[in-house]
Amino acid sequence: MTDTGDRRPLDSRNTRWAGAIARWLAVRAITPNQISRASMLAAAIAGAAFYWAGAASGWPRVSLLLLAALGCQARLLCNLFDGMVAIEGGKGEPDGPFWNEFPDRVADLLIFVGLGYGIGMPDLGWAAGAFAVLTAYVRELGRANGHPSDFSGPMAKQHRMATVTAATLATIVEPLWGGHNQLLVIGLSVVAVGAAFTALRRAGTLIKRLKRA
Repeated sequence: MTDTGDRRPLDSRNTRWAGAIARWLAVRAITPNQISRASMLAAAIAGAAFYWAGAASGWPRVSLLLLAALGCQARLLCNLFDGMVAIEGGKGEPDGPFWNEFPDRVADLLIFVGLGYGIGMPDLGWAAGAFAVLTAYVRELGRANGHPSDFSGPMAKQHRMATVTAATLATIVEPLWGGHNQLLVIGLSVVAVGAAFTALRRAGTLIKRLKRA
């Protein structure tokens, strides 16, 4: 990651804890690209945990759901620190732009497809993954045509992970009212519909920008 200007606006980037961790990483033999690749591992763990949780019950299911939620958040932390180490830490690499984008697309698919199969709705998982990738495609299409990145929502990357994480944690208490996976179905549906809307919204913005150019 080498571009210092066109970055996703994140409040967490300006926090003390994020700065301290980024500085700790920057002075060690850890590259931004390695952090980016680690996000795919975190997503794979989350997706596998979602898949296995579908057939589990009791405490094993709770443990797998917690692992999935942690994997989703670890993926976001990797996305935060790869850029901070590259830019604030001055360790950007020539192939950084590839590793800044490619792992994100893989991560979305791993998480949403794993979740879809776990709740017995693989089509919904693939749809959520496809629309998530489409939001990024439209953003990068805008950049390729000389326009600033459009990070608008309502279902940008951080919103997708927040939605799935919240639904996962809420699902843990579903047995209190005899529920099973309903909240995960709702959460994944919200991601799919929201990501589709986000892609259309970004597409509309890009078309307007292109016409004005």
